[in-house]
Amino acid sequence: MCCGLATTPVTSLDAARLAPMFKALGDPVRLQMASMIAARPELCVCELTPAFELSSGTISHHLKTLREAGLVECERRGTFVFYWINPEALQALSALLSVEA
Repeated sequence: MCCGLATTPVTSLDAARLAPMFKALGDPVRLQMASMIAARPELCVCELTPAFELSSGTISHHLKTLREAGLVECERRGTFVFYWINPEALQALSALLSVEA
């Protein structure tokens, strides 16, 4: 985990690890999806889909981007896929953005 952006320059290793997470969250739909997933212990894709006026392919693309960035993890259970937030990823983003008083 890296230090706060306001206190220490980001190393190239940390920048390479964290930039894809910020890029993934830079899309409003993905930011909203990540928020919905983070608000619960786990969330079925069947609960995400009705919240957006997007095709299932587009939903899948956004979820894949969040997975590849390391923000969410998932597991298939029968015909459903359940998602949960990666707490380590959120901690790393939070640590980078923290500002000491």
